[in-house]
Amino acid sequence: MCWRCAVRNAGTLVYRRKIAHWFDLLRVLVDRDMKLLYKRSTLGIAWTLISPLLQLAVFSFLFRSVVPLNIPKFSSFAFSGLLIWNWSQTVLFKSTALITNHKPLIRQPNFPPAILPVVATTTGLIHFFLALPVLLIFLAIDGVPLNAVLFLLPLLMIIQFVLTVSFAYPLAALNVTFRDTQHTLGVVLQMLFYLTPIFYDISSVPEKFKIFYYLNPMVPLIEAYRAILLKGMQPDWSALLILSLAVAALLPIGLGIFRRQSAHFVEEV
Repeated sequence: MCWRCAVRNAGTLVYRRKIAHWFDLLRVLVDRDMKLLYKRSTLGIAWTLISPLLQLAVFSFLFRSVVPLNIPKFSSFAFSGLLIWNWSQTVLFKSTALITNHKPLIRQPNFPPAILPVVATTTGLIHFFLALPVLLIFLAIDGVPLNAVLFLLPLLMIIQFVLTVSFAYPLAALNVTFRDTQHTLGVVLQMLFYLTPIFYDISSVPEKFKIFYYLNPMVPLIEAYRAILLKGMQPDWSALLILSLAVAALLPIGLGIFRRQSAHFVEEV
């Protein structure tokens, strides 16, 4: 009995050490990414806010003065959509080169290549967090009251985090054999930007097209964020449940593809 306990405890200790090593490696790689991203940049991390704010300024001019959409609290509405979209878009675009651009790291003994998409998504999450206070300022200016439903935001962030990682894995793997992946993805993401209700409301989409909109996983996610932030109400739990189940199915598939391609890439180099 004591022998079994000793084996079980030893196994638990090894597992804990692996988890601790993994998180320590994640911290180091995220820190490296942040430093490299803003190396020799005068404005540095301020670019996290400059880009969406400039986009918001353009949208505000176009859809308030040129083609009015008559959306209440438009600044908060559009800025929330931009922050949510930019997090996933930036990570997915960057993820295509995660295997091909990290040859030295992947070739290191005991280095887990699967951590690379997690690092990229975590970096995106940090930028999201840095921009979140600005969104709260917009909400205050627009007179949106903050209530207890805000405590549901971490749940949406977790869903978006896993969703982004789930797509990052196969995209990184695809770029190993199809080097035009990043260029193709850039075009696809540009199209999806306009086919996602970022600066317009989903209610303005004709009913016959809405079913196609909800095939886009970002749509229920953005709607859930806005329900909490702008409306102060519970999100559509049924839509989030379907999205979560889809993510749970996609993640192991994407991870498996990524592992095979990264191992094949190491053998080639």
